[in-house]
Amino acid sequence: MNQLVLLTQIEEVPTELGEPDCKLVEPFILNDDHTLTPWLIDCTSQNTFMIHSDKILTLAEPKPTLIEKYQKLIK
Repeated sequence: MNQLVLLTQIEEVPTELGEPDCKLVEPFILNDDHTLTPWLIDCTSQNTFMIHSDKILTLAEPKPTLIEKYQKLIK
């Protein structure tokens, strides 16, 4: 919806109707130069976020090089 590409671990969470049902763990923004920046770093130090699944437009498996970069950042 906002043109951001996030690289994150995602978990479906059972909830009551109307509550956020997806948990984003360690989300990072994929920048145009293929660097990764923690999502919402200017707003919070949290590393997990709850969102509604209807806000997720596309899910895809990232390239191995991006997975490697991501894994180095979250260790």
